[in-house]
Amino acid sequence: MTGPLARPLRGAEPPEVRSRDFKGSAVRLLKRLLPHRSLTVAVMLLGVGGIAIGVVGPRILGHATDLLFNGVIGRQLPAGLTKAQAIDAARARGDDSFADLLSGMDVVPGQGVDFGAVARTLALALALYLVAALLVWLQARILNVVVQRTMVALRADVENKVHRLPLQYFDSRRRGEVLSRLTNDVDNVQTSLSMSITQLLTSVLTVFAVAVMMLTISPLLTLLTVVTVPLSLWVTRSIARRSRKLFVAQWRNTGRLNAHIEETYSGFTVVKTFGHRAQAEKQFSELNDDVYRSSFGAQFLSGLVSPATIFVGNLSYVAVAVVGGLQVATGQITLGSIQAFIQYVRQFNQPLTQIAGMYNTLQSGIASAERVFDLLDADEEPVDSSETMPAVDDGRGVGLGGRVEFDHVWFGYLPDTPVIEDLSLVAEPGTTVAIVGPTGAGKTTLVNLLMRFYDVDSGRILLDGVDISSVSRASLRSRIGMVLQDTWLFAGTVYDNIAYGRPEATEEEVVEAAAAAYVDRFIHTLPDGYHTLLNDGGTNISAGEKQLITIARAVLARPQLLILDEATSSVDTRTEVLIQHAMSRLRRDRTSFIIAHRLSTIRDADMILVMEAGRIVERGSHAELIARRGEYWTMTQA
Repeated sequence: MTGPLARPLRGAEPPEVRSRDFKGSAVRLLKRLLPHRSLTVAVMLLGVGGIAIGVVGPRILGHATDLLFNGVIGRQLPAGLTKAQAIDAARARGDDSFADLLSGMDVVPGQGVDFGAVARTLALALALYLVAALLVWLQARILNVVVQRTMVALRADVENKVHRLPLQYFDSRRRGEVLSRLTNDVDNVQTSLSMSITQLLTSVLTVFAVAVMMLTISPLLTLLTVVTVPLSLWVTRSIARRSRKLFVAQWRNTGRLNAHIEETYSGFTVVKTFGHRAQAEKQFSELNDDVYRSSFGAQFLSGLVSPATIFVGNLSYVAVAVVGGLQVATGQITLGSIQAFIQYVRQFNQPLTQIAGMYNTLQSGIASAERVFDLLDADEEPVDSSETMPAVDDGRGVGLGGRVEFDHVWFGYLPDTPVIEDLSLVAEPGTTVAIVGPTGAGKTTLVNLLMRFYDVDSGRILLDGVDISSVSRASLRSRIGMVLQDTWLFAGTVYDNIAYGRPEATEEEVVEAAAAAYVDRFIHTLPDGYHTLLNDGGTNISAGEKQLITIARAVLARPQLLILDEATSSVDTRTEVLIQHAMSRLRRDRTSFIIAHRLSTIRDADMILVMEAGRIVERGSHAELIARRGEYWTMTQA
């Protein structure tokens, strides 16, 4: 998406990324899930259910361990004794350690392992794990639906925003940098949402559920486990703070690299013709190095998070193993309980490690989200009026009006730097006005103002006595047909490209428009005629043929005003003659503005405006201006 006419600010570097607000951008991104709140609630409930059932598993497996251990120890004790008697007998022998161990066990002297009870316990654990897996799978499926719908809405918002942005937004940014936000950044946000939210939700719920289960086993061991959490969070936060700027730089540099690639390959022929391959490769190498350095730094720092948190988590694991072993030996806790607790420690530390590891993806995703939000927050075109241009029609679809008046118009692309200064002119209906002058004189700016790609700073532009700022842009532009110097054809058939001027037109009207533009004969020489497929940009036909098709598109639109921006500059002499005949017939009932440096194309214009530094320095017909021997005469002699 670039401006249709000249771009006075094109080539400017992309603006510096605003100060980062990780929390604010993350919250804003999550708020985009709210339209799907019912599904989001279902995701949370399924997550809670699946994790609650899943965390019970280690406790049940611990009970199975106790059944096995109790049976092994019980078989070694004399039958007929009670547990208390067995403990007293052990103490009488001086085996206090064994007595303490027995005191913490549910053992029956003389009774071996109850394999039936063990089997039932293991079957219960298996069933619970299957149910938990099913719930987690449903959660992942529904969450995927939520994320995909959210991204569809985000892409739609971005697309709608692009159409509401003023031309100045695109003029002040390189096209590749804007495209990077629309594609790379949006895709990166989707990847981050899909990965991070699933893991983040599961990890947070798991941490809380496991903490509750650990408390039911041993508050002391739970304290030893959670005491390292603040240290893990501090390590993660410290590393993340340093990597955040690098992730922002990574995506900013990626946008610049994409801009360079897009411009180089769009103008590949020019680069090869002028021998700038080495310079282009050097610039690519420099930009690629910038991406490498920022990406390497971001990935290196974020890659430290996971091993650092694993190390801190292992400290608590060691502490629990030592203290828990002592508690088992003294009968304060059973062997199955300590086994379950150690499993819980792993389950507790693993989500923390995952959360820390997700900072890599999360930081990158939020950096991209901020770039997308920058675009969504960009200033839009001023609010459009709901009024439309008064209908003027002669019954043939051709407007009869077309009086254009510039009334003391001032305009500048930048504050305090006027490009158009106190310009006034009147173009009567049906007349052809040619605008000539050196580069930067304001010729194209004049047309930009008439099309309302920009609004005037002061003064008025009137069409048939109506101030164009008082009607909607769509209504105004529906009256204007334009043929640009840089032809634009999309990938599709020749027919579709011509019908783009008026999609509801019949096939006969499309053929008539092509004949009026003298392109019908050429189209019939193509393999499939009007149904011949054109490449993106129309690269499989010549520049002159592309120009003719765009003229046919303008003819089909039946505009009230016609704007030709050096429309014949890319056409050979024979084709130019044909176009001039077609344009003369097309301009018969239309007010036309022609911007051209080739003075031979405007000799029959009703009025020629000679512009210089935003002012009209001469005006009149070709004969009148030649007779004055002023600026126009000088241009004809060059």
